[in-house]
Amino acid sequence: MKAKPIADPQTVVPVISEEVVPEKRTVRTGAVRVHKRVQKHTEHVEMPLMRETVDVRRVVVNQVVASAPQTRTEGDTTIIPVVEEEIVVTKRLVLKEEIHLTRRRTVSSSHQDVTVGREEAEVERVDAEGRHISQDDPERKPLFGETEGILFRRE
Repeated sequence: MKAKPIADPQTVVPVISEEVVPEKRTVRTGAVRVHKRVQKHTEHVEMPLMRETVDVRRVVVNQVVASAPQTRTEGDTTIIPVVEEEIVVTKRLVLKEEIHLTRRRTVSSSHQDVTVGREEAEVERVDAEGRHISQDDPERKPLFGETEGILFRRE
């Protein structure tokens, strides 16, 4: 008689699966160098300048007054009285002169040559080792945010 194999009613078959766990890390792939140059040029500037002058005119009055007159203004002219005491049989105040100050304003043009500067920047791409990367290099990787020749910077 033949022996019958004993069948195990529970057979365990392990199921294994692989999972992808994404990770990120920062890797320096290159950098940029910026060279600035200042170009200077001369611009001709014209601007109005204001100037005030004062004409001084002494006006002899020689008039006896009871008290010293106050300084007064007539139009553009400021009048400053000058008094002196004279000894006569009696003492009296004599207005000797007035000083008339007339203010005049003139406007003239001033021409000056002014040097102004403008900076220009040249951006040079370099790889992680500091070697220059050509713009035409097919291996060149774009800078962060570089789109159609415009560079964006993350703030």
